[in-house]
Amino acid sequence: MARERHSFSGFVPERCAGERLDRVAAELLTDFSRSRLTAWIRDGRLTVDGRRERPAYRVLGGEPLVLDVKVEPHGRDEPETVPFDVIHEDAHLLVVDKPAGVVVHPGAGNPAGTLVNGLLAHRPALAALPRAGLVHRLDKDTSGLLVVAANDAAHRALVEAMANREIERIYLAVVEGVLTAGRDVELAIGRDPERRTRQRVREDGRPALTRVRVKARYRAHTVVEATLGTGRTHQVRVHLSAIGHPLVGDRRYGARGRLPTHPSPALVAAVHGFRRQALHARALAFRHPVEETVLRFSSPAPPDIAGLMDLLEDDAAPDA
Repeated sequence: MARERHSFSGFVPERCAGERLDRVAAELLTDFSRSRLTAWIRDGRLTVDGRRERPAYRVLGGEPLVLDVKVEPHGRDEPETVPFDVIHEDAHLLVVDKPAGVVVHPGAGNPAGTLVNGLLAHRPALAALPRAGLVHRLDKDTSGLLVVAANDAAHRALVEAMANREIERIYLAVVEGVLTAGRDVELAIGRDPERRTRQRVREDGRPALTRVRVKARYRAHTVVEATLGTGRTHQVRVHLSAIGHPLVGDRRYGARGRLPTHPSPALVAAVHGFRRQALHARALAFRHPVEETVLRFSSPAPPDIAGLMDLLEDDAAPDA
């Protein structure tokens, strides 16, 4: 089987000045694990400013970053029919709306039935791109919008735009407790050393910023809009939990099924039976990588979140 060639050519974002090379590489090249990128840095196959450097090298910002490597393939992702909606499609990109329950990438425990498999069935030419052109990710149980590149040039441009925080991503969430006001949550995030499937706020983590704005308050819950200032794993979930307002249904990050006093049976059933974190990637905005026009997309709340918000509204009504 022929070896696969992976290449990347871009620049270190100026805002990354002073950060470790391996961290910057992991932020720009999200299709590869940090351990694999570290190995390529050590081998000189991932260079900065044309030089071989150590993974701990502190970048200056603005340097060229180049990857050119051939690796043995570990099998091919197969096209499959997978549920998702195509919101926009042109020669250069797609925007898709992923339902909750669909894993984005094949991996351990999820070798098939993923969004990547579905994208390959929808547009077979995406097989030529890493991860079928996906530029970012959503958790399995988070629904909503994702942008997908359809060719190499668009992929490079969108990956760079994501790294430079030029792609606006806004989430709708229902949280436990009543927020008195919106706030910007700026707390560093890293892996939880005790529970490897979780992230947590930690001083030595990577900088993370979430702008939280209140959309509706109820007796024991709040609907918020969360805009990403950065894109860390589980960022919205970790930040809202850290300020004492975990997402409804997010037991991994502290949800307890909180209820107002004397709730209706329907509300009790909805909150205690919510099967995922109440989080939906509702809006995307970015500059088209070729046409330069600004594109904006939105997705309505899916039925489970919309139904929960209706019950909360009914509960808060004066005659409830």
